[in-house]
Amino acid sequence: MEMNRRPNNAGNNGSCRAGSDFFMSGVPKRPICGNKTAASSYRHSKKLLKRLKSTLSYGDQRLYTSRSFQEGSNKYEEFFCYNEHEDDPEDDEDSKSGASLFQNISLNMVDFLNERQLGNVRQPYNLQPRVMGESFQYHPDLPIKHLLTNQILQEKAIKIENLNKVFCSQWLSDKQVIFGTKCNKLMVLDVQTKHLTQIPCLAPSPRSLPPDSQCGIHAIQINPSRSLLATGGRNPNDLAVYRLPTLDPLYVGELAHQDWVFALAWLDDEFLVSGSRDTSLALWKIPDTPEPTYNSSNSITERERPLDLSNSQPTAQSQSSNFSNTVPSYSYINAVAVKQCKSAQKVRDIVFNRKLQEIACVSLNGYIHIWSADRFVQKYSRKLPFSMENVCLAVHEDYNLYAVGSKSHTSLMDARTVQCVRKVASKYSGFGIRSTSFYSSILSIGTGQGSVMFYDLRAGKYLESNVNAGRTAMLKSSTGWTFPDEEIIMDMYRQKYMPAIYTHCIDMSGTRIFAAGGPLPITLCGNYVGLWH
Repeated sequence: MEMNRRPNNAGNNGSCRAGSDFFMSGVPKRPICGNKTAASSYRHSKKLLKRLKSTLSYGDQRLYTSRSFQEGSNKYEEFFCYNEHEDDPEDDEDSKSGASLFQNISLNMVDFLNERQLGNVRQPYNLQPRVMGESFQYHPDLPIKHLLTNQILQEKAIKIENLNKVFCSQWLSDKQVIFGTKCNKLMVLDVQTKHLTQIPCLAPSPRSLPPDSQCGIHAIQINPSRSLLATGGRNPNDLAVYRLPTLDPLYVGELAHQDWVFALAWLDDEFLVSGSRDTSLALWKIPDTPEPTYNSSNSITERERPLDLSNSQPTAQSQSSNFSNTVPSYSYINAVAVKQCKSAQKVRDIVFNRKLQEIACVSLNGYIHIWSADRFVQKYSRKLPFSMENVCLAVHEDYNLYAVGSKSHTSLMDARTVQCVRKVASKYSGFGIRSTSFYSSILSIGTGQGSVMFYDLRAGKYLESNVNAGRTAMLKSSTGWTFPDEEIIMDMYRQKYMPAIYTHCIDMSGTRIFAAGGPLPITLCGNYVGLWH
């Protein structure tokens, strides 16, 4: 009988151990006699080094055993951990208390049993697997999966001339999409009537100095309550805040960045973080929004009149005359804090992980940087698996994942450890991943070759078409508008021209996809705007 019971106990050993680790993660340590552990001995460290060498390649073995690496050389710059309080010397006492808190955590079974008797062990609410809780729930990704795998979505291209490269977009409602362009235009598109309305960019104060060159609007973000919209200002190193749904201007944030603002992220309805090409991050506090004051009584009617750009583009003088009497007054604000992102070169994208209360950003030198949202201090930086053209970042809070798009792959990073758990290869290697977005269990990827691909997180592979067996379900865009013409571009680059998808977003119902972009080379001018429904 005892022999028959042993396999059952061994089978439950893994689950019991996982439960114990969960319980004991918050148990304080008991005092232990002695001042040295077995792990600190020379013999133990030698065994660990030998075990590490057996799993490494020959080049990495030479690197780990070299004298420069053992002496603390920075040649192997993969992971950097920063002191959260080195910039705040007045918080030394708090840092000591925080360090002692982590030093007093124990995984000893005796400590766990003693604390359980005292009632100091937390309840196992999080031990139930997440998949079990989702087994009988409705999945919001079912409609979009059905539409994609059966090729039901059809493209409706919107031809817009004299606009250069759409960089960012957001759904304002089920009928309107707002997007920003490289030529520094903020446009609202009515997806039913195809009318375009230009929103005036907010001018800075005389104190704000613009950078040497213009880059357009690279970021548009809406706060959680959908009452405020943040985007770039007239100067590319400023930010502008509008009221929703009327898009009345409220504030211009300035004097924080010296170079282009590439990314924005709302922490809540009041605080906002911006990232710039000058490797700095700025924290903004948006005051309580006052009621707008207009310069003329008929401003609202003139403001809401759609501006049709399908045939002709108004000049700058006509635009300024149209909006000179219609723009409500707005205020200027300064950042609460501005800090440099260490080990970074040109911050490209920012996301806020609300579940972990962390700010994550990627830089062009191939690093992901984690900041504490509560204290606005940098915690650590980790080298990404692919170092070329890491320009887009997305977060999935339920699955604890970051998606980083590079030149050839999309790296899925565990948000808790910031380690790569999966490398999703692009179908078009060499053209780069230009936009990433999560929708339930679907990761949508916009490429530099005019296509949007969809990766199923549950299945661990790209969505496959039910119509064409063996083919990936994707959306392929048309060419859009280009200057010079498409035939001249084909003669110059010796290949078929396809626009890059710099931005794409799925609507709230999960049945329509807005995708936009433009030519991938910097020297070319053009745009692509399309609605898949």
